[in-house]
Amino acid sequence: MIRIGTRDSVLALWQANKVKALLEAEDHACSIVKIKSQGDLILDKPLYEIGITGVFTKTLDAALLRNDIDIAVHSMKDVPTLLPKGLVEFAVLERENPFDVLVKGPGGSNAIATGSLRRKAQWLHRYPNHEIVGIRGNINTRMKKVASSDYVGAIFAKSGLMRTNILPENAEVLEWMVPAPAQGALVIVGKSDDIELNQKVNRLNHHESQLAVSIERAFLKTLEGGCTAPIGALAIVTGNNVRFTGIINSLDGHTELKIEKTSEDARMELGEIYAQELLSSGGKELMKDIKSQADEK
Repeated sequence: MIRIGTRDSVLALWQANKVKALLEAEDHACSIVKIKSQGDLILDKPLYEIGITGVFTKTLDAALLRNDIDIAVHSMKDVPTLLPKGLVEFAVLERENPFDVLVKGPGGSNAIATGSLRRKAQWLHRYPNHEIVGIRGNINTRMKKVASSDYVGAIFAKSGLMRTNILPENAEVLEWMVPAPAQGALVIVGKSDDIELNQKVNRLNHHESQLAVSIERAFLKTLEGGCTAPIGALAIVTGNNVRFTGIINSLDGHTELKIEKTSEDARMELGEIYAQELLSSGGKELMKDIKSQADEK
């Protein structure tokens, strides 16, 4: 029996049950183990104010290391670029739509709701006269808040709304907004010494998706960003070809540094190469300014 650890939100349970179905199709018996994360318990602050890397994943990581579960399923954008000692990626599933969407509210104000620094900064760069208001909670809770508000709308990951079957028909896909690194991808994590289980689970790995998100996460890691920096990255991998877009914004959205590249040599190291290029083109100073502002809070 493979014990699959997951958060107990609607979206997290959908993700875990998807992995369960895929493993059962490979003739592996599975069970779901629900575990509440600190990110699910602290709902009165934006994620970037909680100040914990891996706020949605640490509890599951600990459960893995205690042998309470055998694998954990994560939305990969929540996973720190450096996994805890003793844990490794077993598989990345085929990625779903990586973009953000604007779910429109009743209007009446110029407010846009999001708890993400990246979304806030990119939106303000494009619409500097709008107000950004924080919003937390699971997807259904946030959708209800938008419907009963005077907001222009709220920004969500399209993949999350698709997975839970609540994507409104009038939701506007924000293809101009560079997604969070690994947004739309699911990762299965397990213990590094559990080689037999790794081999079983790795049959679910989608190579192009895994390579794309590894490039994006290498970009993020090299910039030394996390949930406290407005960093976006998107790699589209087709065979050996890569189209990459990376972005850093100042916290107020005023400054934006962007890099767009293509390569015929798809490999994880491209993320680091592109990040170094951006750092040498003003990114180092911008990241330093972002960190100093964060330290003041």
